[in-house]
Amino acid sequence: LGAGVHVVTPNKKANSGDLARFKNFTKAAAEGNAHWFYEGTIGAGLPVVSTLRTLRASGDAVRSVQGIFSGTMSFLFNSWDASGGQPFSEVVLAAKAAGYTEPDPRDDLNGLDVARKVVIAARESGVDLALDDVDVQSLVPAELEDCDADTYVKRLPEFDSVIAAQAAEAEAEGKVLRFVGKVDAVKGTGTVELAKFDKSHPFAGLQGADNIL
Repeated sequence: LGAGVHVVTPNKKANSGDLARFKNFTKAAAEGNAHWFYEGTIGAGLPVVSTLRTLRASGDAVRSVQGIFSGTMSFLFNSWDASGGQPFSEVVLAAKAAGYTEPDPRDDLNGLDVARKVVIAARESGVDLALDDVDVQSLVPAELEDCDADTYVKRLPEFDSVIAAQAAEAEAEGKVLRFVGKVDAVKGTGTVELAKFDKSHPFAGLQGADNIL
């Protein structure tokens, strides 16, 4: 970048990693008059980065950014027939077999991927957020965090009742569960959580592995 070489990357680690290093990238790109594009790091191709930049460049202040930033997590909750009694583990394992999840589904369910995207959105909103600052709700049971992948797959059904109870609570309120990332630019915070939304909410109407902001 400092030498004027343009860089286009979908790599989230560079843009959500150490804050000082991230700022050095930005500085090097400016000094080298180089393009540093990473639109593909968040939103599965949605113009999130460019939109946030345009808003701020036009004088607007970003107050909040919220979305479903993981195609995998979107697919899981869009596909899960919780009201019909389908076990959540069945959806996870079916998604794994179809190639929607990482080889180890915990890499999606632990929320770290979404947290990295929250950091990127925060920094583009003018918030100096670090990955460790993001409050992440992992969907990986504590008992299965450190076992091998095969053990995780075998034991996952043991914990279906926990998330099924959350889904039943949401259904009783006329709502659905969605795994979302949020930036509160006013407070300077970032969160990743499984939240309830009205069935009329745009997040509830997604299909397949769609992302939404």
